[in-house]
Amino acid sequence: MSSSHTQANTAAVGGLSFLNPAAPEPWASFVEQIDRVAPHMGPLSKWVDTLKHPKRILIVDVPIVRDDGSVAHYEGYRVQHNLSRGPGKGGVRFHPAVTLNEVMALSGWMTIKNAAVNLPYGGAKGGIRIDPRAHSRGELQRITRRFTSEIGLIIGPEKDIPAPDVGTNEQTMAWMMDTYSMNVGSTATGVVTGKPIPLGGSLGRHEATGRGVFIAAREAGRRSNVPIAGARVVVQGFGNVGGIAARMFHEAGARVIALQDHSATLSNEAGIDVPAALAHAAANGGLAGFAGAAPISVEDFWLLSSDYLVPAALEGQILPERARTISTKIVVEGANGPTTPAADDILRDRGILVVPDVLANAGGVTVSYFEWVQDFSSFFWSEDEINARLERIMVGAFEAIWQMAEERKVSLRTATFIIACQRVLAAREQRGLYP
Repeated sequence: MSSSHTQANTAAVGGLSFLNPAAPEPWASFVEQIDRVAPHMGPLSKWVDTLKHPKRILIVDVPIVRDDGSVAHYEGYRVQHNLSRGPGKGGVRFHPAVTLNEVMALSGWMTIKNAAVNLPYGGAKGGIRIDPRAHSRGELQRITRRFTSEIGLIIGPEKDIPAPDVGTNEQTMAWMMDTYSMNVGSTATGVVTGKPIPLGGSLGRHEATGRGVFIAAREAGRRSNVPIAGARVVVQGFGNVGGIAARMFHEAGARVIALQDHSATLSNEAGIDVPAALAHAAANGGLAGFAGAAPISVEDFWLLSSDYLVPAALEGQILPERARTISTKIVVEGANGPTTPAADDILRDRGILVVPDVLANAGGVTVSYFEWVQDFSSFFWSEDEINARLERIMVGAFEAIWQMAEERKVSLRTATFIIACQRVLAAREQRGLYP
């Protein structure tokens, strides 16, 4: 790969980098996870290499005219990892450290995630290597529309359905939907999810990923005798995932003692007023300057004693050296790929339960599925109905995965991969190879 594809762990956003230069490349971590589950595949094992080969990779140039009249070029990607169980589904990431290697891994994790909660999707992911904070709204619109036009030949309501991810939001999805619709000549609301409500978005979608993280944490706590009420909680990342999860922990009576985002790392042993912190972050673009907690160092953040640790930023956060010193009972992965395989082993040996990303953060894609279904039928559900359906799917998936982990004497991550890979590879075998 070119040097442009090996920068995933070097760039910073704002004043604080979540990217760890010692982390292995994400695709290598994904392949190792597949290798670990291969012995559990039985007769399906002959198809395992399918999961190590993305079905389709598209690399595009995204040129725009900037506000000052100059022409800038950005590199964009859309990877469709596996489509055996349905159309591709996965987010679009705008971040200065986006690489093909990262997008490949994220698409693979989407394959596992969708199958783990039994959604009729394959896995896909996209991204552009930009810092959205360095661009005006007009420039972001031009970047989004050009990128959508470039990948338009492989996306669509029945082909591949993008959604928001790091650095993108419902406005990004509105621009993508409109661009695709203009190019095909009719309004196609189902081409993306995570849209604004007036454009066919779903109630409950904004909070879905964070809500799913909380549901997964609650279910793990019930089975591990670690009640949420009174629990000490540490959350890395304070955006759409970490912020919502922290608020739900707070509302359930937990004590959120530390928060970290791109701008600051803060702690308050008495408990942080999470609604106040959310209001501050919304008004100021980050936690920096929030008066309700004191600044601490990044490494001190990882040493805090807690009941629940929620890494909800980027991949590669928990490496072996951190895994040896983390002081928590349950890790609930709000981000994709925050724990490397080697660190996973250390946490398990130390008796720390890890609720894996491919289960814990599946709430977002689950409600994206609800949005997609509602767009096709033009019939929309209430937020209570959506949250109840999300609860049923997340709890049902957790129960099946927990049971598999106990039966096979494996981690929750391995159990999730066993169930997901069995579903994906069974579909691959039943479909056969064409031609």
